[in-house]
Amino acid sequence: MPIPKILLPSIFLALLLIYGVQPMTSSAVSGAATIDCGAACAARCRLSGRPNLCKRACGSCCSKCNCVPPGTYGNYEACSCYAKLTTRANKPKCP
Repeated sequence: MPIPKILLPSIFLALLLIYGVQPMTSSAVSGAATIDCGAACAARCRLSGRPNLCKRACGSCCSKCNCVPPGTYGNYEACSCYAKLTTRANKPKCP
């Protein structure tokens, strides 16, 4: 049985649409560039008495907010999302 001439181009276009279209990520939609959370948190936690705990908490906050306030303490006004995150006990989560 011969294959209709329209079938092969239809299959090709269907595969192209399925595999050629990539979903846009949230950073691509918003236009904001993602920051290097590891380096930003290393700078933020460099004077901490518990650097591993600080870097872990900072990394979690950075991945959610895509920002880390400058300096080693305070400056939360530079990143409001970072300042608003809390633990289950309603204490500030981010160092």
